[in-house]
Formats: sequence, structure tokens, C-alpha cells
Amino acid sequence: MKIAVPVTNDNQLDEHFGHCDFFKIYETENNKVLSSKKISSGNGCGCKSGIASTLAAGGVTVMLAGGIGNGAINTLQANGIKVIRGCQGNPDELIVQYLDGKLSDSGESCQHHEHHHRHEQHSF
Repeated sequence: MKIAVPVTNDNQLDEHFGHCDFFKIYETENNKVLSSKKISSGNGCGCKSGIASTLAAGGVTVMLAGGIGNGAINTLQANGIKVIRGCQGNPDELIVQYLDGKLSDSGESCQHHEHHHRHEQHSF
């Protein structure tokens, strides 16, 4: 299984999915991390909707995120990626918590993102 986490330049969890510069991709097997690599999040709108198909094509099936909007969640889920919202802390520790079954979805989406996205559409 491959798990993605939005991260900052210094490999910390980026608490807003749409602002991240990188994703750290963890390859796991039998609840153990085998390897990890960092990839660019690419350009595009703030919801990073273009990255979903790239992550899915690379085998990612889970996204551990802090704040994330419904648009990004829907796009990730449409690409077969399960989203766990409300994550905090060190990405390497988050992976271990998830694999140990100690991490669950907060159920809360980032509403600021939704407003921001609509605002962008009307600012022309």
C-alpha cells in the first residue's frame, strides 16, 4: 500500500493540503514502512486537483491530511484515494499511527478553502 502526506520543504505535515509544495509517498507492506520519497505537488489551483490522478497512477490509496477542502476530497476519492482528515504532527509518526490503526478521520473539511475557491472564480 502507498500512503501520501502533504509536506512542507522541511518534511513537516503541511496543515493545508492546497498550499503544500510536496507530497511524501510512503510504500508500506505488512504494516511496516518499506521506503519513502518526496514528490512535487505541481502547479494548478489551490485544491491540487491535478495531483490526484498522478498519485493514483503511482499506486497511492490513502492520503493523510490536515486541513483539506471538499473539492480536493471528492477528486481524491474519485481517483480511489481514501482521505483521512485532521492529521497533525510528524509525517513519519503519522504513518506509524495509521498502520497501527490509531489514526481516524476527523470528519471535518476545510471550509475556508471552499470560500476561497469560489472567490477565485468571481475575481476576474
